[in-house]
Amino acid sequence: MTQLSQALLLIIQTLGSLYLLIVLLRFILQLVRADFYNPLSQFIVRATHPLLRPLRRFIPSVGGLDLSSLVLAVLLQMLLMAAILMLAYGSTGNVLQLLIWAIIGITGLFLNIFFWALIISVILSWVAPGSHNPGAQLVSQLCEPVLAPFRRLLPNLGGLDISPIFAFLAIKLLDMLVINNLAVMTHMPNILRTLI
Repeated sequence: MTQLSQALLLIIQTLGSLYLLIVLLRFILQLVRADFYNPLSQFIVRATHPLLRPLRRFIPSVGGLDLSSLVLAVLLQMLLMAAILMLAYGSTGNVLQLLIWAIIGITGLFLNIFFWALIISVILSWVAPGSHNPGAQLVSQLCEPVLAPFRRLLPNLGGLDISPIFAFLAIKLLDMLVINNLAVMTHMPNILRTLI
């Protein structure tokens, strides 16, 4: 691979992954019922609206789930993977295999979003507890559905919340035992595993 194609690969991977993150955040924000009047939520809505508008004509929301944003995320992941494979190997592989890898990749990204949101939440609880910053509020709204089941199961420790530890453990176990094994079983190329 030439240096030019490596540079192009880096640009495609970075910009594609960033937009894919924004699209998946749109799905997650609706899933966790986050505040859509938050300025960050409004940015996500504006950034994804041009591509979601045509999809919404064909793919309706079901049970409060924004399926069109999920379908868009899978399609974007497929295009991103196809572009990376084309640059790296000169071929994209078959569409069904790309679809399977894209679903695995989206699931891995889904888990990573919650993992990093939990890390940010823990740091904010030490540095700026009770902050009214729009970013901090959005992170809190993202983390609450993940932490709530663990908080119900764990005993009250007098103000010490250890539920993030168990949430981290659950997310990492899912990543190790499910996502990585699915990537290996479906023969996902190593160059695509960086997207997970």
